[in-house]
Amino acid sequence: MARKFKRRDKKIVDLIAFNKPKSPITEQYRLIRNNLNFASVDKEIKTITVTSPEPSDGKTTTSANLAIVLAQQGKMVLLVDADLRKPSVHYAFNVSNIDGLTSVLTKDISLVEAISKTNIPNLDILTSGRIPPNPSELLDSKTMEIIMEELKELYDFIIFDTPPILRVTDSQIMANKCDGVVLVVASGKTKKDRGMKAKELLEKANSQLLGVVVNGVRTKGEYYGHYG
Repeated sequence: MARKFKRRDKKIVDLIAFNKPKSPITEQYRLIRNNLNFASVDKEIKTITVTSPEPSDGKTTTSANLAIVLAQQGKMVLLVDADLRKPSVHYAFNVSNIDGLTSVLTKDISLVEAISKTNIPNLDILTSGRIPPNPSELLDSKTMEIIMEELKELYDFIIFDTPPILRVTDSQIMANKCDGVVLVVASGKTKKDRGMKAKELLEKANSQLLGVVVNGVRTKGEYYGHYG
């Protein structure tokens, strides 16, 4: 059952788009979804990297809720936990993380076996699997490219939740492989120079920045993400 789940070193990942579909916050995620649809006019966008400058900016919450609102539109969506260092998608959806992306990359199990169904129609997840000693090398491998091509045949959208881009190179690697990137920053937390540095790194990765989500903007008693 989908729900929010807390881990000692992670903030709560709130699946508000599923739990509170009429919330103003959920409406903001729908706005992000609509903007992504407009961005797909000239170029098909199926694979999307979601990252942030630093930890606790809300990237996993954004990844999960964006995946949910895309699925609610009737699209077949896969949420992939590509944060192979501090994964949290499995906590958000309360599923096992014994097998996942790393298991497929190391050819321990098949891709189909690693994918988990959720109780949200049209939404599947691929957890990270066991934490490997070489995350960057795995993500930058030919095997990862093959997996991504296979996923494109199965899903309309594949959302990759990746590590903070100022901490490790993993997000740059995935940004280069994906059709577009969503950068998540935290209002009142993310310093301007850190946000600009993150944007610079994404540009160096030759990625298409689809937009920036600002988490923590307060309106009518609630916090939500603003897309710009």
